[in-house]
Amino acid sequence: MNLWMTIRIARLALAKNKMRAGLTVLGIVIGIAAVITMVSLGQGAGAMVQNEFQSLGTNVIMVFPGRMQGGGVRQSNVKTLTGADATAIFEQCNAVLAATPVVSMQAQAIYGNVNWAPREILGVDDSYPLVRNWQVMSGSFFTANEVKSAAQLCVIGKTIAKKLFQTTNPVGQMIRIKGVPFTVIGVLEEKGASMVGQDQDDLIVAPYTTVKQRLSGSEFFNVDMIVASARSTERMPEAQTEIEYLLRDRHKIRTGEADDFTVRNTSEIAGVLGVITGVMTMLLASIASVSLLVGGVGIMNIMLVSVTERTREIGIRMAVGARGSDILRQFLIEAVLLSAIGGAVGVLLGVAASMGITAGINAVTKGTKWPLVISVEAIFAAMLVASSVGIFFGYYPARKASRLDPIDSLRYE
Repeated sequence: MNLWMTIRIARLALAKNKMRAGLTVLGIVIGIAAVITMVSLGQGAGAMVQNEFQSLGTNVIMVFPGRMQGGGVRQSNVKTLTGADATAIFEQCNAVLAATPVVSMQAQAIYGNVNWAPREILGVDDSYPLVRNWQVMSGSFFTANEVKSAAQLCVIGKTIAKKLFQTTNPVGQMIRIKGVPFTVIGVLEEKGASMVGQDQDDLIVAPYTTVKQRLSGSEFFNVDMIVASARSTERMPEAQTEIEYLLRDRHKIRTGEADDFTVRNTSEIAGVLGVITGVMTMLLASIASVSLLVGGVGIMNIMLVSVTERTREIGIRMAVGARGSDILRQFLIEAVLLSAIGGAVGVLLGVAASMGITAGINAVTKGTKWPLVISVEAIFAAMLVASSVGIFFGYYPARKASRLDPIDSLRYE
């Protein structure tokens, strides 16, 4: 008996008991759908983490001020970074593309009779758009000369433009921050919410010299942090090493002494989070795959029942010349068909569930952009597992059927 005839007989045998066949494949359907959904959500989380770190800027390296040590005792609240350090990093570190000092503060911004308290007011230099990979949507960014002269200029985020100016073009308008007038010269492109739900567009950016002198009223040159950009992802370790050596030299830190600064490479942080999300994805997929095992056991049980019910049919087929291998192949194909049908339905259900859950997450968490990732590898792996489950759990019932004695089978009632 050829293969196509065997498949046709197996299909007809399954069609006789549609309800039982449907209930049998339910475990496979749920298992495949669960695996695909869990893998999709896990990979979506990983993609969101990577996108979040990319939104920080281009190959970003962050330098934070440390605390000075004197006589073995940590002295708190001593900020050790300056704008000159950022300039030196840019000029003397070959692997660094750009660097900007950062000063942060909070205050109300007023335009006419409208006021708004932005999430943060940042003082930076002219390298900020390059470092953060954040372009100006309209207008322009301030120049190095304007930073040096502490010009009273600012660039605003999209949220500030909506809250203060509504339908008015902000460029060229004047706002007041702590009583100091600032001319708006540009509006940044919209970035949306961060991974933790913060509105990245709710900010005002001004020259750090202006923020220090005009808003903070400080005559000190220290800054809150320095953000640098490596020339490429591959050169980030090199850039980090150059920054560390340069700052130790500039700060006159002797061998054996602790640094008064901390350098953080965002790719390392992203890599660690990527490993964590990957492990979580594998864990979720492993838990979901347990239902595949349950579905396989269900197939074996139903196939054993089917062999018992069709014992007389098996005896008749053997009596007219069917070999044990033909019986084995027929019941094995029936089990594989059940798994394949369950796998196909499970894939469709898994993709639909992934789309629905992702849309639900994005709808509930306003501003969050949880990416939809449908893993083709997971789909192929799920179908392969489904077929393997059919072969593995269908072999014993099929083998049992092929070894039935024809005489005893014909006598079976």
